[in-house]
Amino acid sequence: MPKAIWNGVVVAESDKTKMIEGNHYFPPDSINWDYFEKTEKNTTCFWKGIASYYTLKRDGSSVPNAAWTYEDPAVAAAAIKDHIAFYRSQVKIED
Repeated sequence: MPKAIWNGVVVAESDKTKMIEGNHYFPPDSINWDYFEKTEKNTTCFWKGIASYYTLKRDGSSVPNAAWTYEDPAVAAAAIKDHIAFYRSQVKIED
């Protein structure tokens, strides 16, 4: 079962992730929201839409904009609405 691990903590775990462009998108009910803080950052993907970002925080440590989601994705990316993906350079993903 895929897991996202940051700073020694499992921040997401699910056997229902969606794999897109090499990234696991974790469903919202699999996220440990205690470690997430929404940021102001947004980026645009030509086929998925506008991404919103989260900083991971724990015990004084943080990783800005380490995770992202598509809250209102384009039709082609509807399956990942509100799912969370992580930068593998910041968060360890175990398949």
